Amino acid sequence: MNSTNLIVDSYEEAFAKNIVIVSLGLIINFINGMLMVTFFSNPMFSRDSRYILYIHLVFNDMLMICISVTLYVLTYVSPLVNASLCCVLVFLGTTTFMITPLNLAGMAIERFIAICKPLHHSQICTPRRTHIFICLLWVIGAIRSITDVIISLLTQPVSFFRSFIPCYPNYLFPSKSHQYNTIASQVICMSLVWIILIYTYCRVLFTARKADSKGSANKARSTILLHGVQLLLCMLSYITPFMFMITTPFFRLHQTKITFCIYLFTNILPRLLSPLIYGVRDQKFVKQMKEYFTCNIVIVKIVPS
Repeated sequence: MNSTNLIVDSYEEAFAKNIVIVSLGLIINFINGMLMVTFFSNPMFSRDSRYILYIHLVFNDMLMICISVTLYVLTYVSPLVNASLCCVLVFLGTTTFMITPLNLAGMAIERFIAICKPLHHSQICTPRRTHIFICLLWVIGAIRSITDVIISLLTQPVSFFRSFIPCYPNYLFPSKSHQYNTIASQVICMSLVWIILIYTYCRVLFTARKADSKGSANKARSTILLHGVQLLLCMLSYITPFMFMITTPFFRLHQTKITFCIYLFTNILPRLLSPLIYGVRDQKFVKQMKEYFTCNIVIVKIVPS
């Protein structure tokens, strides 16, 4: 969701970039759609807080991809966008972006309770409480966006929201107050998530070793690595401005290509890897997916439309 410099590409280059981004967006959302269909195809998943949190992560990434790709295409199709419409898109994009690491923290807490307090897991991690937790994630995730909108309403004239601007956060929220709000929210959010991850997984490893179960210890280590990799993928977007600052002075003639590559590797590809890491790793989920889609393909072949 980071802004880029307004440099005009050739028609061929712009067309190729948009084809790549839109195609990847459709592919990622198609895969995520399959994961969601798999989740709803078996009532067992909807009764397990682990899978509920996982499918919420998938849904959040689908929404983020839709908004991110829409904003990217708009920069070429309509460089100037109504400020109110831009505000809605940026609001949703920022909120979904903030929710991803918070959702990972929730998944870490659920695994901590399941392994370290197994006797209390069924009482604590109920579907109802998980849904309440997800609602809380959306409230917390929207705080930064709501604050930005309030600051704009207090500092910008009403005519600003009827004007047309380049649809980037830096143009929509240009003041120092917005920058301070962005930095503070990102630092607080990521610090909290890292503290939760480190604490929960240290406890998980300690419990697994104490139980003298090599299999549990190995699984716990792989889970730590899994969450760490996924969180690092989320954090790539935070270092995007620094990547621009480092590369731009050395590759001015290829600035638009560098901007495209940075956007691709920090905003699009992580959304593909994150859900697949969990979906492919979980044997129950993979088994249900194979059975569901194999059965439906066979039915379609037997009874053609």
